[in-house]
Amino acid sequence: MNKTQTTSSCCNCQEPIDPPVYKYSLAHYDYAFCINCQGKLRDKIKITTPHTLALYFLLRKKGIPAELEKSDGFKTIDIAVVKAKLNIEVDGSHHNTMHDQALADLQRTYYAFEKGYFTLRIPNSLLKNRLTETAEHVANFVELSLRKIGS
Repeated sequence: MNKTQTTSSCCNCQEPIDPPVYKYSLAHYDYAFCINCQGKLRDKIKITTPHTLALYFLLRKKGIPAELEKSDGFKTIDIAVVKAKLNIEVDGSHHNTMHDQALADLQRTYYAFEKGYFTLRIPNSLLKNRLTETAEHVANFVELSLRKIGS
């Protein structure tokens, strides 16, 4: 997984970044962020997994209006695409092997579904081995959802 980028544009908003800001951002966050996005994402990056960040930034690069670590009033969603009514959860293996965790996930999925949101659960292993392909499928899912909703 390549966390850095070689161009001088923000990974989050795609705006140009001045070289000193670019250098500072890479040194402190491992990603290139403009000053505004550094402020917005500083705390979220600390609690987000590298796999989630990689998927998030690929979706943002594709123009998907994704939000990182979004609260739904019940829990925090790894990646939310509110306009598409989509929650994306990036899960480690314990989400499949520990029955209490799996049941809690099912309950959270139901809670989101009651509110009209669909939850995609993506295993870390898929992002580790097929990140680009996974991001493409998720982007297609978002686009189809937006068309169905009429956004």
